[in-house]
Amino acid sequence: MGKARECWELFRTFAGIGAVTFGGGYAMLPILQREVVEKRGWATEEELMDYYAIGQCTPGVIAVNTATFIGNKRCGIVGGIFATLGVVTPSVIIITVIAAFLRNFAHLSVVRHAFAGIRACVTVLIFDAVWKLGKKSLVDYRSVILFLLALTVSMFTKLSPALIVICAGLAGFLIAPRSTKSLSGKDSAAEKSETNRKGGRA
Repeated sequence: MGKARECWELFRTFAGIGAVTFGGGYAMLPILQREVVEKRGWATEEELMDYYAIGQCTPGVIAVNTATFIGNKRCGIVGGIFATLGVVTPSVIIITVIAAFLRNFAHLSVVRHAFAGIRACVTVLIFDAVWKLGKKSLVDYRSVILFLLALTVSMFTKLSPALIVICAGLAGFLIAPRSTKSLSGKDSAAEKSETNRKGGRA
């Protein structure tokens, strides 16, 4: 696939995602998981979570930041631009129409009930995505401890979400095992031991 065609595919895909997402950046998570991870394989679930974490710490809308990261991974800076334009274009058009609509019809009970139903559906979609991605992210006792700490701080304090993510990243770095991987994919300590054994046999 040529670069121009792939950039167009990024724009088209993210325009479709942006057009059907209601409820903000986190509501987009299950749709991104289906379209980007499961359907197209543009990113893994772990990468998607990383993009969301970084997007939470950086200025701007988290969904837009995530789209930019994915587009940049596929086609560099140009891909990031196309993905970003794709995800924001439907929002600009739709919010303009909705703003005009709400100005005249927001007082109607049927409109309020419709938005209540949308919010309930969005909550379910977010929970489903969190459940699926959580099973991939909470892989050992360290990640579970960090999850519980972050959940507690988020629920019972007014600390900035970006600061929580940064602190969790630092904590993860500090408590991570200190073994390293070589280019062969083996643990460096294990590889060194294996080398010593081979040298002894020689």
